[in-house]
Amino acid sequence: MDEEMHYGIAGGIMVPHPPLIIPEVGRGEEREIHATIDAYERAAQFAVSLQPDTYIISSPHTVLYADYFHISPGAEAEGDFGRFRAGNVRLRAEYDTKLRDELCLLAGQAGLPAGTKGERDASLDHGTLIPLYFLERALYGSRREDQKPLRILRIGLSGLTLADHYRLGQLVTEAAEHLHRRIVWIASGDLSHKLLESGPYGYAKEGPVYDERIMEVMGSGSFTGLFDFDDAFCDAAAECGHRSFTEMAGALDGLSVTARKLSHEGPFGVGYGVCTFLAGSRDPERECLRIWQQRKEQEIREGRKREDPYVQLARASVESFVRQKRVLPLAEAGSRMPCGAVPPDMLRSRAGVFVSIHEQGRLRGCIGTISAVQDNIAEEIIHNGISASTQDPRFAPIEERELPYLEISVDVLGPAEHIASAAELDVKRYGVIVTKGSRRGLLLPNLEGVDTVERQIRIARQKAGIRDFEDGVSLERFEVVRHQ
Repeated sequence: MDEEMHYGIAGGIMVPHPPLIIPEVGRGEEREIHATIDAYERAAQFAVSLQPDTYIISSPHTVLYADYFHISPGAEAEGDFGRFRAGNVRLRAEYDTKLRDELCLLAGQAGLPAGTKGERDASLDHGTLIPLYFLERALYGSRREDQKPLRILRIGLSGLTLADHYRLGQLVTEAAEHLHRRIVWIASGDLSHKLLESGPYGYAKEGPVYDERIMEVMGSGSFTGLFDFDDAFCDAAAECGHRSFTEMAGALDGLSVTARKLSHEGPFGVGYGVCTFLAGSRDPERECLRIWQQRKEQEIREGRKREDPYVQLARASVESFVRQKRVLPLAEAGSRMPCGAVPPDMLRSRAGVFVSIHEQGRLRGCIGTISAVQDNIAEEIIHNGISASTQDPRFAPIEERELPYLEISVDVLGPAEHIASAAELDVKRYGVIVTKGSRRGLLLPNLEGVDTVERQIRIARQKAGIRDFEDGVSLERFEVVRHQ
């Protein structure tokens, strides 16, 4: 390594966290993943050779919130492998409190929800312990009770967008530069958990595809590709490390990167990938989020040219309310729509309408009406667009910075008809309404990931609060005209 040390991020490693990789846990079973163990040891040696002041460890198994990044509080923490029958293997780490405070300050200034709130169990999770185990072995050789604990910053993931995870990584490097810290990022995360029917989580066709794609992206250091994985695909593949990898990529933003793929295997049905990343000089062509956002904005601009008036009106309503906090008057709607006017059929007809909003392939809001409550379909779209963007209880209200990246669809519901049994349903053609007493749940047709009638009904029951064992449930079906 050059004698001249630079501050900020020096590099990173991508590593898995199967507990059985620890010999005291695996008890011989770890031999089945010897390629991963060999690669892990080389990656840990690489990480310590960069001589960081602090290791950043992003873990999927520390505190996780839907709308907040948790950064571990306190001065230190410890943990063991007791839940994996190896309580004698215990590790301790010190937290870089100054770096944490600086990161929290920068996140607050950037409007990114991150901080130390909410931790109830301060012990280290296995997504952190396993990298620590290998780092300590690389640094000290055989473990000793009196060895100095490593200094780390432990960061969690969230349900926020991949762009937000990348932005958090950028802020970590900025904080390190402010404090003249040299950091190395340890991105802890397994790949797909759905590689084999015989595995603990079964098989999904998306599993092997995810592993192939993510290893191509990470093995080449082509981090822009991280944003091309949508939530539905990642969920189907049952991955756990994607957001961890994205945070690390953000920390390396704007730097040339030498990436090396060390190993990839999945003999137990879970993918384990190991890569190393050496940070180089400044390179504007490596500002991956900016480049992806420019590309995405162009794609959406092109897509908007193909939007029909239903979607145009929903978008105009959402943008008007998010920017100006006002309901778009129907009289003004035409001037906000590329087509120039609200079509007469939207003013003459009444129907239930659902407005669905996605961002980066991730559902961002979906609210609608089963039957008409407004004077016409146009008003139904305007009001349900506002509700979907600001009142869906599953999500925080959409912010103005998100508007360029929203993908919007509008479903106009046909009349519902009672059916005698689930045999009269077709998930591609019909939506379903499940009713018991005053409880009523609806699910639209032709939704990604909903490929059986049984799953469609189960989700509709859950939305209504009707438990699986409750009988006396009535079913209705309906068709929709989808505008997207």
